[in-house]
Amino acid sequence: MTFCIITHVIHGRDNEQYFAYSPYVKEMNVWIKHVDKVIIVAPLKHLEKNKIHLAYQHPNIEFSAVPDFNLNGLKATLRSLLLLPKLLWVIYKAMSVSQHIHLRCPGNMGLLGCIVQLFFPKTIKTAKYAGNWDPQSKQPYSYRLQKRILSHPFWTRRMQVLVYGDWPDSTKNIKPFFTASYFESDKSAVTPRNLESAVDFLFVGALAPGKQPIYALQLVEKLKAKGIDVRLTLYGEGVERSNLEKYIEQNQLESFVFLKGNQEQSTIKAAFQNSHFVILPSKSEGWPKVIAEGMFWGCLPVSTAVSCVPSMLNFGERGVLLTGIIEDDIKMLLAVLNDSEEYSNKVSKAVNWSRVYTLDLFEAEIQKLLVP
Repeated sequence: MTFCIITHVIHGRDNEQYFAYSPYVKEMNVWIKHVDKVIIVAPLKHLEKNKIHLAYQHPNIEFSAVPDFNLNGLKATLRSLLLLPKLLWVIYKAMSVSQHIHLRCPGNMGLLGCIVQLFFPKTIKTAKYAGNWDPQSKQPYSYRLQKRILSHPFWTRRMQVLVYGDWPDSTKNIKPFFTASYFESDKSAVTPRNLESAVDFLFVGALAPGKQPIYALQLVEKLKAKGIDVRLTLYGEGVERSNLEKYIEQNQLESFVFLKGNQEQSTIKAAFQNSHFVILPSKSEGWPKVIAEGMFWGCLPVSTAVSCVPSMLNFGERGVLLTGIIEDDIKMLLAVLNDSEEYSNKVSKAVNWSRVYTLDLFEAEIQKLLVP
């Protein structure tokens, strides 16, 4: 089987291997494990491979490079319109020789893929919508257009659309799905953590405005001011780093707030295993892997109620759902911090839930999607 991937993810090349953002490639390696040939249609740039990258593992990959494009501003839009015929042709050519078409949405390439796949109604297809599928959420028009196409069975013949969460009034081609990080064999005893000594909070992810790392920092700062012995470690890089550094310096938080940058997965795993809380005050998410990974290792999630997060946390039974109102969020956190039994119960429920969603189960479900 020839498996065609249409994605907006930026790729790089290192000798004879193609690589990209690690969580994405780790998932795709599960998909392509069961096919004969892979065609990747995606942007290709001169990237310096670093700790957040991973290479595809397949002996037969054909890469069709396309320019990276966006619609942000008049100049970028005009450039994209000029590129459009070539982009559509490259996608069409790749799809025409494939037995399975896989779209990665939402994104500009995903949108074009949604359009071109209309010409292949007999080809087996899957689409992974890795963003927020919540029909009530505010999203860019291009995202809403992709959701409209993908949720219409007539325009997506022989396609299963994988979304995060189980949403009411979904069409028959929409399939609630999940993402996994660990195998059954990775399961080991969770280290008990008490709240009597220093309490460790983690932030793992891009230091970007949408992830709101500054809010995570402010929550921990407020807890410290209320006499709680807390520490916050942030893993990741992004445009917000300089703002975080200034805030830490101006407010003299250096003794309990630490910026660690991008790190290997083994380092992140150890941090989950030894910390009390993982905090993600994000404005938008699909399936936040850092939340699921933290739960797997007994690191209690503290997250905004976006996308399928309320379901993941069972509406607060397996973690803390932030409101975005700092006074209210501090009250909720203090209630957990001052009740060791409640904290332990939430952790236990979080561990039990997350350990159902292993890579073993994920691979078994992917194999079902690949079968004609």
